[in-house]
Amino acid sequence: MNFAAQFLYSKGLSKKEPFRNIEREEDCDPFWSSCVKKLFPDKNEDKVKKQDASDKSKLQGQKNGPVKCEKNGPQPLAINPERLKDFVEEEYLNGDLTTWEMKVVGKPEEQLTGPVEPITQKPRKPSLRPKNEFLRFEDISAAAFKIQSGVQKTPCMYSRISKQYGIDIYLKKEYLQYTGTVKERGVLYLLTSLHQEQQRKGVIVATDSNFAMAVAFHASELQIPVFVIMSAGTSQSRVKMCRDYGAMVILFGPSARDAQSHARRLAQENGYLYVEEEDSAGYLAGLGTVGLEIYEQVPSLDAVILPAGGHCGLLAGSAAALKHLNSKICVIGVECEKFPIIQQSLKTGHCLTEHDYITHPLYGELGGPSFGVNTLKLTKKLVDQVISVREEDILLAMLRLLECERVTADAEGAMGLAALISDKLPELKGKRVAVVVCSANLPLPLLRHCLDRALVLDHRVCKFSVVVSDFPGEITKLLEAIGREEARVVNVQKENVFLKTDLFTVEVTCLVETRDETHSMHLRNALSERYLSLKWIEQ
Repeated sequence: MNFAAQFLYSKGLSKKEPFRNIEREEDCDPFWSSCVKKLFPDKNEDKVKKQDASDKSKLQGQKNGPVKCEKNGPQPLAINPERLKDFVEEEYLNGDLTTWEMKVVGKPEEQLTGPVEPITQKPRKPSLRPKNEFLRFEDISAAAFKIQSGVQKTPCMYSRISKQYGIDIYLKKEYLQYTGTVKERGVLYLLTSLHQEQQRKGVIVATDSNFAMAVAFHASELQIPVFVIMSAGTSQSRVKMCRDYGAMVILFGPSARDAQSHARRLAQENGYLYVEEEDSAGYLAGLGTVGLEIYEQVPSLDAVILPAGGHCGLLAGSAAALKHLNSKICVIGVECEKFPIIQQSLKTGHCLTEHDYITHPLYGELGGPSFGVNTLKLTKKLVDQVISVREEDILLAMLRLLECERVTADAEGAMGLAALISDKLPELKGKRVAVVVCSANLPLPLLRHCLDRALVLDHRVCKFSVVVSDFPGEITKLLEAIGREEARVVNVQKENVFLKTDLFTVEVTCLVETRDETHSMHLRNALSERYLSLKWIEQ
């Protein structure tokens, strides 16, 4: 009974004083009053606000045209841009404080309600900056930052070959790039600089050199359609490489010129970008990142030797970086004695092969647009010396790199070391020299042929003939004499028909391997004492 009475009494209080508890909480909470106004707005205030808003909208509609929708937001008043000249800005310096005063000339109503004059935009003048500008160090730094995640930062390590020639040789191993060539650096920087529309259409290249493989790989990585046009005589291994990298390879024509003309026609018809080795600032900047890495990796460097050949973009770009960082570093370019393109161009003052290609099985493509005006200017200004080496020295350098560094370098990659082997740089004795091994993409049959010739030049494979009696045991005695001198017989041939000697004689031709030139001379002296008919076949 008491419980029911208490319940009815509390219910009656709640009906009579519904906001008593709220007022008590409001006395304690300073923010409660603002909340109450939002939750329980006064109807009289709303009517006043709506009436004021309607009056303002009518006035605005009469002055500035139709009333805008609330969703569009408040519209700024139109101000004549020519009348902005009337607003004068004056600056006053008072100690450490700077103040500005705005002076308004004329009545503000006239300025705001005046007619709006159309704004005439002045046409922008096109940039007079040439496309193939002279290479700057800033370009090389930008290229290094942009391609750092797409190419390998190859090591520059001390070589065991140093002890043989009395020079501290550091090999920059650019053959460790994914495609085995340094040209990845310039190619990647060129492809990443293309517009998205051109990247969507694709690129096309007409060559079977290392440049084509670099374009095929990086264009596929960037999801850019890539087409490679090669002549019908291109080696199947090179064709397979480009296809494995993701390029569409087309064999066309018997020569490189036919492939290039076909590629240009396809580019014009389908909107592809025809890409070739050039001496633009972008391509040279990408190659010049090699010089930045060498300077960082080898302290107290005295000289850097780089291959030149017909494509001397690596030489020009790296020289620009090295000379900017340290002008005392000697930069030396090396080219083949058979094709002294750079030396002749420096003498005449213009590029001899800017529009002509020279194709060689060992040296690849020489000349062309890659050796242009920019490259010649950089070479003449920054490169200290350009020397030429014999083909024999290049083959020996390939052999040294294979034996000491386990590198199957091609002719362009071994050209820098060939300069030291040929002993044409005696001033570098006892100094720290960096040699760039830029590529290692030689076909296997050609590599085998080069190494066989290099062993002969190094006096480690010898050939001679001896006339002996055509009786049992005579050839065995000859082989035993060779074995006593610790030489290894590779091949033996005999001839008993096409001879001018006695009827019962036979000419035996032997191909043997020796340790070095001293061992070969010792074998020759020992056989000449035993066989007077010895004929030593010289290289």
